[in-house]
Amino acid sequence: MLYLEHNKPHRIPWNKGKLTGQKPPLKLNEVWAIRIRLQISNKIRDLALFNLALDSKLRSCDLVKLKVSDVAHGTHMAKRSTVMQMKTKRPVQFVVPNRHVIHFRN
Repeated sequence: MLYLEHNKPHRIPWNKGKLTGQKPPLKLNEVWAIRIRLQISNKIRDLALFNLALDSKLRSCDLVKLKVSDVAHGTHMAKRSTVMQMKTKRPVQFVVPNRHVIHFRN
């Protein structure tokens, strides 16, 4: 039998030598460090998304799909909101705290 040899270069995986799997949760001082850096750099949108992510415990895929209409009715912020989770297909209800209030322009 004739065997053909392929001279393909050996490909190195992109994650070789890196830690994979679930990462440990952020510590309280790390959370506050992120919040302060976002405030100093005046990134209000990013700060609001960061705070909402922590308070609602939504996955990132569900968080980035949120629309203003999901958490606001006209120019008023909703106190509660419900989002259907992408992974589990279950509804998740969360409270939108007052610190997330952003004044919408008419």
